[in-house]
Amino acid sequence: MRKKKLAGIFMSFMMAAGVLAGCNSSSTSGEKDGETIKIGANLELSGGVASYGQSIEEGLKLAIEEINKEGIDGKKLELVTFDNKSDAAEATNGAIKLISQDKVAAIIGAATSTNTLAQVEIAQKNKTPLITPTGTNSTITFKDGVLNDFVFRTCFIDPFQGTVAANFASKDLKVKNAAIIIDSSSDYSKGLASSFQKSFESSGGKVVAEEAYVAKDTDFNAILTNIKAKNPEFVFLPGFYEEVGLIIKQARALGIDVPIMGGDGWDSPTLVDIAGAGSLNNTYITNHYSSGDSDPKVQDFVKAFQGKYKDKSPDAFAALGYDTAYFLADAIKRAGSGDPEKIRKALEETDGLAVVSGNLKVNENHDQVKAAVILEYKEGKQEFNTKVNP
Repeated sequence: MRKKKLAGIFMSFMMAAGVLAGCNSSSTSGEKDGETIKIGANLELSGGVASYGQSIEEGLKLAIEEINKEGIDGKKLELVTFDNKSDAAEATNGAIKLISQDKVAAIIGAATSTNTLAQVEIAQKNKTPLITPTGTNSTITFKDGVLNDFVFRTCFIDPFQGTVAANFASKDLKVKNAAIIIDSSSDYSKGLASSFQKSFESSGGKVVAEEAYVAKDTDFNAILTNIKAKNPEFVFLPGFYEEVGLIIKQARALGIDVPIMGGDGWDSPTLVDIAGAGSLNNTYITNHYSSGDSDPKVQDFVKAFQGKYKDKSPDAFAALGYDTAYFLADAIKRAGSGDPEKIRKALEETDGLAVVSGNLKVNENHDQVKAAVILEYKEGKQEFNTKVNP
């Protein structure tokens, strides 16, 4: 058994080393019999944030079905999916497998910033485009003055989202002070908190309390008691739905009834189940789109999604998964090839592609310049509040 275990470890190491050395040939990646272009999806289909990955996958599958009705210059897209189990190490393993074994032309995913960051080095070394639909941490694409030229996103970034939340708190809700609660194990949460605090304080607001937790915590009464003692007018809570739901429920039980706001990490139907519809009253999120938007492109998507998934309402993760498939398909069409380098160049040149969540325009840092929406929860339902342009 020991010999078998050591052999398995050795094989895993050799596969990872080969991928990091760039052993994959970009001239043949993604091609299959000249008729199919393989696209990888490295998503959180199980584990702590499975709701995100499952929604993205649903949007991807719908879009690819639509794209394949006409094809791309006679070729079809073939989706190869890997479940990273909401774990960064598994996300790395997924990138290795998709590139070295499945020979994909590009990878879509992951849903979270941390699990996307876990793939960046693999994508860069192997010159394989990596597109995150929803990873908002700014360092995914650009860090310390260096561009990750094979890495892209379909969503806006944390500094924009945090600034939108801060401006809404100070200008629309007219609060003067706030508390911040972060998930200290999450790049996403820390990024939003940092940009919120900077913008809120620059507009004259004061942060009176800062508390932290880590993913999988379930009892938040101690940090919430500390926050209540500071008597904030507003709470900024940039986290993921599993912990956020419990925090909101416990905050309301302690008598913290001030507005609570977060980001797109709240956007899961499971949030209502965890927090309770009543507890979510007077809460807000920044998000990428609203299914209630009257834009014909949005309503066409909602109708198609509900037709495929039995009247299920598409959340922002589904919309961004759908948009990412079209973002990539448009680049493949303009590239005239499934060659990863040509796809990378075409992705970089995207300027004004109309999709469900807005118009995609890739800037010099490979980020999207697009609008955000603010949604309010009323009795467990999301309602459109306002739209904020970049």
